[in-house]
Amino acid sequence: MTAGRHLALDAAAVTTLLCDADGTLFPSEEPAYAASADVTNRFLAGLGAGRTYAPDELQRTTNGKNFRAAAAELATAHGRELTRADLEEWVTEERDVVTAHLRTVLRPDPAVRGPLERLARRFALAAVTSSASSRLAACLEVTGLAPLFAGDRRFSAEDSLAEPTSKPDPAVYLYAGATLGTGPAEAVAVEDSVNGARSAVAAGYPTVGILQFVPDADRPARGEALREAGVAAVADSWADVERLLG
Repeated sequence: MTAGRHLALDAAAVTTLLCDADGTLFPSEEPAYAASADVTNRFLAGLGAGRTYAPDELQRTTNGKNFRAAAAELATAHGRELTRADLEEWVTEERDVVTAHLRTVLRPDPAVRGPLERLARRFALAAVTSSASSRLAACLEVTGLAPLFAGDRRFSAEDSLAEPTSKPDPAVYLYAGATLGTGPAEAVAVEDSVNGARSAVAAGYPTVGILQFVPDADRPARGEALREAGVAAVADSWADVERLLG
């Protein structure tokens, strides 16, 4: 566990943990991109983009963003125009395909649930994600974490806001804080991705970067990228987060 350079964390003042979901609470990113790549490639073929993405390349290109933001960026990058109606249709299909797949592959993880259950005795927990609320609910259910995150403490950049957006836009963190009545002095965010960390930091929240589900070979680079994004500390696991907030 190493310290960052920005937005210093005062653990004694913290009352609330704002937790990213994908890649932070459960290892959903790799299976999600595996399912999403097929939808993304059909989406690009429909635009006549003449380009396909393997799941790992798609993850590197769009990690921390939801499909809405990724699809719009990919269409622009390939010089294609995308109507809002077309985008909404593809967003719905990708959400349903990925959510169904995640229900079949995610399982409870004691290395996450144990520390979170203990943290929940001391802090209010909230989930702050770029993913759709229905996908978040499914993932929390199958991983056994749903009881720790009440329905009114789940915030989605896809469908909690008046206008959908995605991290690194800080809007979902700002909305979560305003709804909960919790400011940066009382809350800390936990994020695994650079775009997620940028979102939380831009909203003013001290942020812990977490490497729980980052492959070992990628951890040094991810940790450095998270520090560059402004996190207050980088933790290897939820057990490390628990010690940090001791």
